[in-house]
Amino acid sequence: MRRESISALEQPNRIPSLTVMFPAYNDAGTIASMVISARRSARLLTDDYEVVVVNDGSADATPEILEELTRVVPELRVITHEVNQGYGAALRTGFAKATKDLVFYTDGDGQFDPRELAKLAALLAPDIDYVSGYRLKRADPFLRVLIGNPYHRFVRFAFGLRVTDIDCDFRIFRRHVLESLELTETDGSLCIELLRKLEDRGFRFAEVPVGHYPRVYGRSQYFTVRGVLQSYRQLFRLWVRLAVKKTHLEPSLSPLAGVPASDERVGTK
Repeated sequence: MRRESISALEQPNRIPSLTVMFPAYNDAGTIASMVISARRSARLLTDDYEVVVVNDGSADATPEILEELTRVVPELRVITHEVNQGYGAALRTGFAKATKDLVFYTDGDGQFDPRELAKLAALLAPDIDYVSGYRLKRADPFLRVLIGNPYHRFVRFAFGLRVTDIDCDFRIFRRHVLESLELTETDGSLCIELLRKLEDRGFRFAEVPVGHYPRVYGRSQYFTVRGVLQSYRQLFRLWVRLAVKKTHLEPSLSPLAGVPASDERVGTK
């Protein structure tokens, strides 16, 4: 594992091809700016790129905004879950639909800046399989930070994870790495499943600091008393499976599984 400073990442590396992927749920206030910013960032890195947004059953204006975006962003593909299936399900769908050599993902809520994608790409040396961001400073309300920090330390310890920031959804992977994994979770615990399976498979990673910004639209799906308790129950079940029984280390014939969805790219057949 390597960690790099911002000053070492001034010039973006050119890369062969890139999928930029956003899971989106009720992100009408931010998804357009995220897509436009991601498109500009991708163009600085490669001539061969696509932007994939997985609309996970949004109930606000997200579908309409994405439909309009497809008219002005030809590289955009919209994948639709007709009903909300969960954050992990949206990620699994996006990973399965990616077609380029490298796959970057971040959330559609605007708390990370796609312009920092170049920092991740700069660390993709031949001996690195994926790069993960870590937040220089969390831009969340005080209570959320107060509860979240012990939670993150506990999860890192319980699952034996080396990555610095388990909750920083700002990462880039070589696509063959994702295709080698069998991911099954449909909620937020998928990120822990992903990180644990990456480390158990011995994939090599680097880390870089990135900015984190206040949420300006919508609200977190998880930061409620009910959501926190449910997260701990899900994590306990996952911990038994991954850290105790280690069933994922047994031979499997089922690689990365997608989630049923429809591809709604306007103007294509």
